[in-house]
Amino acid sequence: MIVRTIVQALDLQIVAGHAALERPITGGYCADLLSCVMARAKANNVWITLQAHPNVLAVAVLLELAAVIVTEGIQPDATTCQKAQAEEVIVLSSPHTTYAVVARLAALGVAASE
Repeated sequence: MIVRTIVQALDLQIVAGHAALERPITGGYCADLLSCVMARAKANNVWITLQAHPNVLAVAVLLELAAVIVTEGIQPDATTCQKAQAEEVIVLSSPHTTYAVVARLAALGVAASE
């Protein structure tokens, strides 16, 4: 599965990273604590979170994540979006709850990062 597939299937808004939608997704991880994400998420995972600040981008780059989905309609500020573009981090947004997004990803076959 690639990022473009989940964008279309979940009707996600592309906030940043339009050029990299062909990235493969190998699994998913959901957490709001950056330390948990750094300890458990894997390269090419999609990360689902409520966080929308520049430190999220640093974690995404460090772990080589496929994309970050920010839930509940939360939008990163302009500076964070510009940094995401510069770092080629795909940031997506959903108006739905974190639980709903994770459930829909699981239904699509995105496995949990173990």
